[in-house]
Amino acid sequence: MAESVMVMALLSILFAAILQFCIIIHVRNTLIDAASAGARYGALGDQVPDDGAARTRDLLAGSIPGGEEAEVSAQLVGGDGTTLVRVTVHTQMPMIGFLGGPVGLEADGHAYRY
Repeated sequence: MAESVMVMALLSILFAAILQFCIIIHVRNTLIDAASAGARYGALGDQVPDDGAARTRDLLAGSIPGGEEAEVSAQLVGGDGTTLVRVTVHTQMPMIGFLGGPVGLEADGHAYRY
């Protein structure tokens, strides 16, 4: 009886740790995808980089809890005769469930501007 309680407690902690790790990976992948989609949108011929940042904010607000609190910036970067749109997203890494913690998380998205 006592061994089963100790094993169940250990398995519960292990399950919670794996679940939290999966949430962190999901948030990171969502940030990368939203930044890339915003950069592609901002790189279109009739758009400006700020439109890409607004698109990224909309995607984050609808994708993850607390996504509307992320800091999103967009800028044109150039080099070697090409122009890129870079969208950068800064937010807090989820520590307990989707509640943000003290560790920052950053993702960039790039797209060629035609």
